[in-house]
Amino acid sequence: MPHDARERFLAAPRIGVLGVTDPRGGDRAPLVVPVWYGYEPGGEIVVETGRETVKARLLRAAGRFSLCVQDEQRPYRYVSVEGPVTSIEDPVDPAVREALARRYLDPDEARDYLAATSDQLKDDIVFRMRPQRWRTADFAAFAADFAGADAGADAG
Repeated sequence: MPHDARERFLAAPRIGVLGVTDPRGGDRAPLVVPVWYGYEPGGEIVVETGRETVKARLLRAAGRFSLCVQDEQRPYRYVSVEGPVTSIEDPVDPAVREALARRYLDPDEARDYLAATSDQLKDDIVFRMRPQRWRTADFAAFAADFAGADAGADAG
């Protein structure tokens, strides 16, 4: 994906899958969990989580994480970013929490969600990450080639 397209894709309200190293021993794979996130082109990834969650402990220890977002509609596309944690905001700023809720919910749902979960303001923190490495794919060209091959087969 071109630079501008990948930034717009990441800025759209999609569910992200956060990945972080899990060094707790044994044969553990990285922790991989779905998250709401915030992003504006050229900015940082914003993720809110509980202060004492496994995710928060692992993010603090690793000092970096990955985030992958995808479009499940054809033609499939994804953007994956990885980078360092640039700040941890403790406690979460109410404006950041409200922006995340409004990103993913319609206005009435966001209002009700924020009211019902207002206690999280004292328990949640925000991690910010600066995208350092990008991986992207847009299978539109492949899908067009594939569709063209089918059309040629039908004509013969």
